[in-house]
Amino acid sequence: MVDRGQKIRVVIADQQPLYRQGIRSTLNPTTDIEVCAEVSSNHELVSTLSTMFPDVILLDIELSSNTGVNVAVAVKQQLPSVAVILLTPQPNDEELFQAIRSRAAGYLRRDVSSNELLANIRKAAAGQHPINDTLLAQPQVADKVLQEFQDLSWGKGVEAFVSPLTPRETEILTYMAQGYFNKQIAAALSISEQTIKNHITSILRKLDANARTEAVVTAIKKGLITLS
Repeated sequence: MVDRGQKIRVVIADQQPLYRQGIRSTLNPTTDIEVCAEVSSNHELVSTLSTMFPDVILLDIELSSNTGVNVAVAVKQQLPSVAVILLTPQPNDEELFQAIRSRAAGYLRRDVSSNELLANIRKAAAGQHPINDTLLAQPQVADKVLQEFQDLSWGKGVEAFVSPLTPRETEILTYMAQGYFNKQIAAALSISEQTIKNHITSILRKLDANARTEAVVTAIKKGLITLS
């Protein structure tokens, strides 16, 4: 997570120079984001991480000989704190599922608008996972997550779950499962957005989860909440 007052360091990992140039021209005018490197292959990307330590990586899902999802997994293994935003020419449910599985922070079309790209970078740098909103807006993918994630590494958190949620945390988690943003949950419950953030931090800790989606999946599998 980026400290306030520090610029968000971004690496652009894409095979097409013109596309990288387009993203750079979008990011350069901002005062809170800087492009610290551009790479055109997964090998360049992995070697760059050891010297640049970016906050966010914009990753072409078709990068090099591997899929972007596989590269995302390798990146997270090397630098767990980095947020990976996958860029895809044609979003689809299977790709979204694999992106969630790789713990990507975001999953966007390559022709995403400048405003949406900037918003996703800032959210990812702040420790949020915009990909959660994409997932929860697509029930079929959410169902697949519930059915198939039992054998993933996330399962360790499910089996080790011992801390009960408070009624308020359960209420907030239910709103999260329905795709509500923090601001919307705060308005619905008539409490501050900061209080919501504090509750979510507690929820993630109790469920041994690293992201909102992981917490929702864990809670549903444990019968703590339902999607209905």
